[in-house]
Amino acid sequence: MLILDLILLTVVLILAGWRLFAPAAQPSVRIAGVGLGFVVAVAQWLLCGFTWQGLPAYLLLALCALPPLRNGRVLRWTGRLSFCGIAALSVGVWNLPAVPTLPRPDGRYAVGTEIYRWTDISRDEPHTVDPTDRRSVIAQAWYPAVRRETPQSGARLAYIDGIGRLPAKVSGMPSFLMRRYGQIDTNAEPYAPLAPGKQPWPVVIFSPGYGAPRAAYTGLATQLASRGFVVFVLDHPYESAATELPDGRVVGTREILLPGERSHIPYMVREQVRRTADLRFVIDQLARPEALSSPLRGRVNAAKVAVIGHSFGGAAAIEAMSEDPRVVAAANIDGTPYGDLPDRQLTRPFLLLQSDYAETHHSTFFLNGNGKLLANTTAPAFRYEIRRANHFSFTDAYFYLAPPGRWLLAQAMGGARGPAETQRVVADILAAFLSEPLTGTASDLAETAARYEDVSGGAVKRKGGASVPAAAG
Repeated sequence: MLILDLILLTVVLILAGWRLFAPAAQPSVRIAGVGLGFVVAVAQWLLCGFTWQGLPAYLLLALCALPPLRNGRVLRWTGRLSFCGIAALSVGVWNLPAVPTLPRPDGRYAVGTEIYRWTDISRDEPHTVDPTDRRSVIAQAWYPAVRRETPQSGARLAYIDGIGRLPAKVSGMPSFLMRRYGQIDTNAEPYAPLAPGKQPWPVVIFSPGYGAPRAAYTGLATQLASRGFVVFVLDHPYESAATELPDGRVVGTREILLPGERSHIPYMVREQVRRTADLRFVIDQLARPEALSSPLRGRVNAAKVAVIGHSFGGAAAIEAMSEDPRVVAAANIDGTPYGDLPDRQLTRPFLLLQSDYAETHHSTFFLNGNGKLLANTTAPAFRYEIRRANHFSFTDAYFYLAPPGRWLLAQAMGGARGPAETQRVVADILAAFLSEPLTGTASDLAETAARYEDVSGGAVKRKGGASVPAAAG
């Protein structure tokens, strides 16, 4: 919540309490307070923009300006109850703040960001009827930046693509709730100078969950970037809930089921292949100096990258590593592998991160598929379960609620650890896991995980190797 939103709500609630409990006390002062409230409301509207969350507060402010009711007792109590209801609504709607607040990343580096919108001319776009339409992939880079006392002022990159032109719903959330999401502070400076140090910087490519826009992983991406990685978070067009294409169009999700298909599984298998092609295309782009702009051009290591993903993105990360030798490590965060992927043999380091089984209740499909992969790997493999985290704790979804709303949601569907703590744990575990394959610097993954309460797991038995403890779950 921005400071003007908070000031407006505070002023309105004070006036409402005054109007409700002492309506006849110092009426001239109360009216002056109402005038101040109108000034704050106008300033909030002009500086921040209209938002539906403000409507109950505006109505309550107008009611506070009315003189006390002098009618019969029933009418007075009806008015009071209505007044209380609007006051409660004014507070309640702010559980969906117009401008959510993301926690600041706590690594040693500041974070910079820029967006690339690439088109793969070698592939058509199967989600449209235009035979000349080519497949596009959008990648937002989050990278270690020079830490400055006062960041340069300038245009902020919007938290999510297409503000004002979004589909009616974005991952099930009505898009009108996101009207002011362009004002979210992503804790990153656009086009900031890359931090001095590692030459070149290690690269991580991140694939989101099914239907989720890349924006939903801003918190996790900035945490990882602040720990010394250049992180490219992707949008897969027509699967992501909202994607701005290179030509400026904003498109949503379009599922294509073939005639006779009664299950989504064949479709998911095809999308897993398409996502993998997207990931490999991005690696190709990173190897082309002209594809990147300053400050990243010539400063990243495209010869060996890591691919990670959440949910369906985790499955794509595994497939990318199994097919592309440039991928030297992969991490699957709560993802189910489809098709023949569980039967493949992984020959490079692999990490499985799970939410709390007691809260998420991973399907047998999830457990069996990942279990096969872990059993067949010939490279170092690790499995950790993060207690009190659910499937959405890895995303920014919980930040779309105010703290009271997050608490209520956690009581209903788990995730009491909270997204900030969960993302901090994940970023530290990922950084420790990726250190050796990407930089050649050994890191004690077990010691890193042990620093956090209720994180269980460790290395798993390699095929043909020695037996070591496996994670619970």
